Amino acid sequence: MSIPSISSPSLAAAAAPLSSVEASKRLAAYTAVDRHVLPEDKIIGIGSGSTVPYVVERILQQGEERNRDRVFLPTGFQSQELITHAGLRLGDITQYSVLDVTIDGADEVDSDLNCIKGGGACQLREKVLAEAAKTFIVVADYRKNSSVLGTTFITGVPIEVSPFAHSTVLRSLRTKLGSPKAILRMGHAKAGPVVTDNSNFIIDAPFSEDVMKKPHELLAKIKLLTGVVEVGLFCNIVKAAYFGNQDGSVTAKLESGEVVQIEKGH
Repeated sequence: MSIPSISSPSLAAAAAPLSSVEASKRLAAYTAVDRHVLPEDKIIGIGSGSTVPYVVERILQQGEERNRDRVFLPTGFQSQELITHAGLRLGDITQYSVLDVTIDGADEVDSDLNCIKGGGACQLREKVLAEAAKTFIVVADYRKNSSVLGTTFITGVPIEVSPFAHSTVLRSLRTKLGSPKAILRMGHAKAGPVVTDNSNFIIDAPFSEDVMKKPHELLAKIKLLTGVVEVGLFCNIVKAAYFGNQDGSVTAKLESGEVVQIEKGH
């Protein structure tokens, strides 16, 4: 996949004083927007997570004229708020079933561009917008860059389930699919389970490294469980992933298998 060159100002110069991790997130987001949100792109998906505000920030820096004819589709409440507060035009997947590009965060990305997503409980809507896009791009900081899924994101694979079926799905994950520590995700600021934007529950299911080396196979097995709505494994969808590094560089993993190091200021 060819990547257009950028004529934007230095990423280092554009960045305000931030913590190391936040600066890395901004680097990844700015680079991805500069290279993949092009003038001809009019229908744009905006994902969820802590890196995505920098995506919207950079899109706004492209200017009012370029954004005037664009429509932005959110993956959840957070991204909807980002879009509306930025004064951008809000759209819906029922109106626009094909997107030019979707940019989203990730909890972890492996060497084959498979992702774990769903730490923020938005994986169903995130996957719908990812699959609807001609180009799906992931942005994250260096902590999310991995060779095998489950190495750094150890909470487990997020699985959205119908509340009615959560106990049977849990039993199947624990006794049949090899995740004895699968648990229902509970809220931190509320009593009871986390409820998604789709009024479903989330199960977090950790698996062994050997199982996680074949995320496509695991995804298929979990999806077959009755009551599962969506699985936070994104396989064969990502075109490129950008990781901001502590030294001000960006690592890009491409669909071709190539890994590109983008030095600070380029």
